[in-house]
Amino acid sequence: MRSLGFNDTGKKMKQYLELLNDVVTNGLTKGDRTGTGTKAVFARQYRHNLADGFPLLTTKKLHFKSIANELIWMLSGNTNIKWLNENGVKIWDEWATEDGDLGPVYGEQWTAWPTKDGGTINQIDYMVHTLKTNPNSRRILFHGWNVEYLPDETQSPQENARNGKQALPPCHLLYQAFVHDGHLSMQLYIRSSDVFLLYPLEEPAQYAMAA
Repeated sequence: MRSLGFNDTGKKMKQYLELLNDVVTNGLTKGDRTGTGTKAVFARQYRHNLADGFPLLTTKKLHFKSIANELIWMLSGNTNIKWLNENGVKIWDEWATEDGDLGPVYGEQWTAWPTKDGGTINQIDYMVHTLKTNPNSRRILFHGWNVEYLPDETQSPQENARNGKQALPPCHLLYQAFVHDGHLSMQLYIRSSDVFLLYPLEEPAQYAMAA
């Protein structure tokens, strides 16, 4: 799909609407962990040129506070919903334990990836440092897919969190940067996304903010 500007109100939704139509028209019916069932397409690309405007989708009402505060929460390394709730965000409540814990989800993997010597690595700091000091590197990326902490699909999110696993595995999981002539490009790999419900809330706007 070609990149479209988001300042033009006649075009800013075109890519997203094409993606929705693709799912409805070409989606394959599959079972899933929840028993709900899905229509799925694979390996689709969605592009934004941030020079053309901020990619906030307009086909549904979006809670911008949730978009911004969830990103802040993840970048801080927090994995408990208490701060989210205090800042008006409820989207993680369903999967947390009674103490608000989600296990080692996004923020912990981003900012405290465990090392073999018992230490941790802040992948965000690594990425920012590399962008500043070696922008031609092809290793400017971070990810949250730590197989050791992936949840057991036979247990509930709460049980997984209590057992030191992630309540849910990361959906948006790998983020890579590319720099050329002073311009930053970012690529995000999403393994799973509800394009009708959560995609408008999280991926385009949230990672435009991160970039």
